[in-house]
Amino acid sequence: MATQENQNVIVMRHGDRLDNFEELWVMKAERPWDPPLHQDGKIRAFCTGQKIRSSIDFPIHRVFVSPFLRCVQTAAEVVRALCDVADHNGESNVLSSNSDSVIIDPSKVKVSIEYGLCEMLNLVAVRAAAAPKDGDFKFSISQYESELPAGTVDNTVEPVYKKLPEWEESLESARARYVEVVKALADKYPSENLLLVTHGEGIGSIFTELNKDATVLEVAYCGHLYVKRSIQSGENQSFTAGEFVYEKQTGIISAAK
Repeated sequence: MATQENQNVIVMRHGDRLDNFEELWVMKAERPWDPPLHQDGKIRAFCTGQKIRSSIDFPIHRVFVSPFLRCVQTAAEVVRALCDVADHNGESNVLSSNSDSVIIDPSKVKVSIEYGLCEMLNLVAVRAAAAPKDGDFKFSISQYESELPAGTVDNTVEPVYKKLPEWEESLESARARYVEVVKALADKYPSENLLLVTHGEGIGSIFTELNKDATVLEVAYCGHLYVKRSIQSGENQSFTAGEFVYEKQTGIISAAK
C-alpha cells in the first residue's frame, strides 16, 4: 500500500566570514579564497540552529554542506544546536549563544560534504585578489570533516558532484547546479528531511526557481528558506515525488521583476 508524507528541506547560507572583518587576513592567509567564520559568525550559526530547531515540527535527518571552510564551520554550529541533548523547553538552556558547553547526541543527524553546494567558482563570487592562480582550490575533505562534531560525519555517502566544478563557471551554470544538487540530494533520501549549508547564490537560485517573478537582492548571513514536497512511497523503496513548494524564508530580501 502506498503512503504519502512530506519531505522538508532547509537551504541555508553560511555565517559571517572572517575576511569581511579583518581586511589584512587575505594578505597573509595560506588559503585566501577560503576564509573561516568570524566569531560572530559562529555565534550566529549556533543561534540560527537553535531557532530552526525550536520552530520546526519535523526532525532534520541529514545535513549536506559546501566544502568551503565557512560553510563547514557553520554546519558544525548548526549541528551542535540540532543535536543538543538539553531540554530547550526548560528555562535553564533556552537559546544560549555559546556552543562550547553543549553536550550532543551525534546519532540525531548525519553530515556529509557535497562539492555541488560549493561557492560559484568565478570572479563574481571569488575575489580576484584571493582566487588561486592555477584554479586549484586544494580542499582536504578529511581535514574539514574533523571540524564537524564527532560521530556526526557520514563519509560513506556518494556525493552528487565528485569534484568541484571547473574554475570560471558561468553564472547561469552555477545557478542551474544549485537547483540540480538540491533535487538530487532530496531524491537520494526521499524519506528524510534535509538541511543544506551553502552560499548566498545557492539560496538565491532556489528562491527564484520557486518564485519565478522575484529577484533576490540580498541574502543575510545564515539566511535560509524552507521548501517541501509530497512523497508517495510505493513498493520496493519506490516513490513518487511532487514538486517542491516554497514555504517561508528568513533573511532573504527580494523584489518583483
